[in-house]
Amino acid sequence: MEHKGTVRIETERLVLRRFVMEDVHAAFRNWESDEQVTRFLRWQAYHEEEGVAAVMRDWVDSYKNPSFYQWAIEWKEIGEPVGSISVVGMDERTEKVHIGYCIGSRWWHRGITSEALAAVIPFFFEEVKVNRIESSHDPRNPNSGSVMKKCGLKYEGTLRKADWNNTGIVDCCMYSLLREEWGQEKLQCEASPAGD
Repeated sequence: MEHKGTVRIETERLVLRRFVMEDVHAAFRNWESDEQVTRFLRWQAYHEEEGVAAVMRDWVDSYKNPSFYQWAIEWKEIGEPVGSISVVGMDERTEKVHIGYCIGSRWWHRGITSEALAAVIPFFFEEVKVNRIESSHDPRNPNSGSVMKKCGLKYEGTLRKADWNNTGIVDCCMYSLLREEWGQEKLQCEASPAGD
């Protein structure tokens, strides 16, 4: 892979960019303290901004690593981040990245997450030269799977009791898209007002 780091990507409604420490308050208010957001994730909702600040300091410091990918999803309409999208797992040998994402519940069902995922897919295939983009979700969180499907990822199956989140040990629905599939079909994610 040819790592580029977390570069700025702009879409019609979004700016995907690096976090800065000035984002702490918005991140805390918009999603990091939202227990609806974290229900099927691995981190607990924060009750104080200092916890978010500690995580963000780590992210900001990690941007010096060209294989670190952690974007703020800034919604242009309000000019501040409403969520994040990142590489949460990577395998250099198989040229694979595993993508994770979350946005505040106030912005669900507006196509924001699918627009963000659609923006990073060509970046990873064309710029970073990955061979496989994958993502997964708890089957009790089907809206997350809808984002993957809308962006052309194919359902591969459900792994039994193969993952964990704040609800315990859970099944894992796996989706992926290969560079050869994306190149042949030029799959585009169509952001819609429903589904994520």
